Amino acid sequence: MSHVLLPLLVALPIVAAALCVLFRDRPRVTTALVVGTSLAVLAAGGSLIAVTMAEGPVAHPVGLWPTGIAIPFVVDPFSAVLVTVVALLITMIALFAAAMEDTRHPLFAALVLALSAGVYGALLTGDLFNLYVSFELMLVPSYALMALLGARRSLGATRLFVVVNVFASLALLFGVALVYGTAGTVNLAELHDAAQDSRAVAVAGGVVLVALGLKASLVPMHGWLMQTYPFTSPAVSALFTVLHTKVAVYAIYRIYAVVFGGSERYLGVLLTVMVATMLVGALASLGATTMRSALAMQVVSHVGFILLGVALFGPLGLAAGIFYLVHNMVVKGALFLAAGAVENAYGTGRLDRLSGLVRTEALVAVVFLAAGFSLSGMPPFSGFAAKVLLVGAAVDQGQYVAVVAVVLVSLISLLVVVRLWDGVFWGRTLEEPEEEVHQPVRSLTRVRRWAAVPALLLTVVSLALGIGAQGLVAVSAAAAEHLVDPTQYVQAVRDA
Repeated sequence: MSHVLLPLLVALPIVAAALCVLFRDRPRVTTALVVGTSLAVLAAGGSLIAVTMAEGPVAHPVGLWPTGIAIPFVVDPFSAVLVTVVALLITMIALFAAAMEDTRHPLFAALVLALSAGVYGALLTGDLFNLYVSFELMLVPSYALMALLGARRSLGATRLFVVVNVFASLALLFGVALVYGTAGTVNLAELHDAAQDSRAVAVAGGVVLVALGLKASLVPMHGWLMQTYPFTSPAVSALFTVLHTKVAVYAIYRIYAVVFGGSERYLGVLLTVMVATMLVGALASLGATTMRSALAMQVVSHVGFILLGVALFGPLGLAAGIFYLVHNMVVKGALFLAAGAVENAYGTGRLDRLSGLVRTEALVAVVFLAAGFSLSGMPPFSGFAAKVLLVGAAVDQGQYVAVVAVVLVSLISLLVVVRLWDGVFWGRTLEEPEEEVHQPVRSLTRVRRWAAVPALLLTVVSLALGIGAQGLVAVSAAAAEHLVDPTQYVQAVRDA
């Protein structure tokens, strides 16, 4: 019966979004709908992890049409663990948004649920065209969230976000059309190893991967993210960080494994792009002047870490990349929520206008430092295990440039975390600035009650993933196995 759950994971948030529109003037009800729906998906995701670990991939066709025409929903350990993590993160962000009173906007909850439906659809689809449709289902509510919850000064960021993502979506649609024109199908089961057998399909698939690379903010297509994510509300910024780029990353993993068959022909190019992304994002974050801009640049850098798993294609490399993806989603969520709590309470995220907050905001200070240590790979947090796995995979394949890049960028990330913590939480408490160009810091304000709890819980999850890494390693290894040899995944789609 587990296969019946698959379309419900997309349908349930859509139904809940419609209910949120009906109860749009009752923020407690709409918050409960978001949290309740996400917890239900979280439970279903946990169940799907257990099923796919025991039985392998399962699939279900929507519409009762034959294979190739029906909309195929398919889940394996990779997509199951991401559905679970996404549901957890949406729950935490919804609770944070309630503390920040973002949920008072009558459409916030409905838009978040509609976005989540698109995310689940992208993670579960076995069809390239429906992957595009799922991305659009994600983006339409995202445009509204940017516009409705951003400040007036963020209008330029909203325009840039819309323009870049519309262009990326058009490129993705063009790539999908090319795949159909060259292969005669967009069903992933029918496209198994197609790029290895046909240069035309490889070119078409390459267009799809480039479009996804733009959505994932790979270098040199990364600049838009730094100019958009920090300029919306903290809750929306966190939501985009843990969902948009990461769904694109998932799609790159899936398409390269199934359509390209993990071909070694392009791994050198992929390795170069990933190392460049790691270095450029890390170095750019050193010059950031606000908390969220520094974290946004770290998003770019760590997308390179995650996709290094594809460049090191193989059981060890893919398992390390998947482990890193889960770790990064959790930790980036914690960091953005902690930074957002500070920015909301003190009216600014600028490093030159904040100092000494450890005296009044000890909980947020500890959470930010702990999550930052995890980001930079310090034990006993999940980041340490993730980077050890990546280094081990790189050494196993003799890719010592990747080893040096992982170690160097991890040190830069640690330097960025220390710089942020020292600038915001350590040092003397600032009095009201004398210069008029500085906005006064509201020294009597405090982080709102419960605002730090979601970030705290995510940091605890990171600690648990670090101490009990063996469980996630087992799931990541199983997910990698189905990417290295997607035969069972392909067969599940064909038998659906």
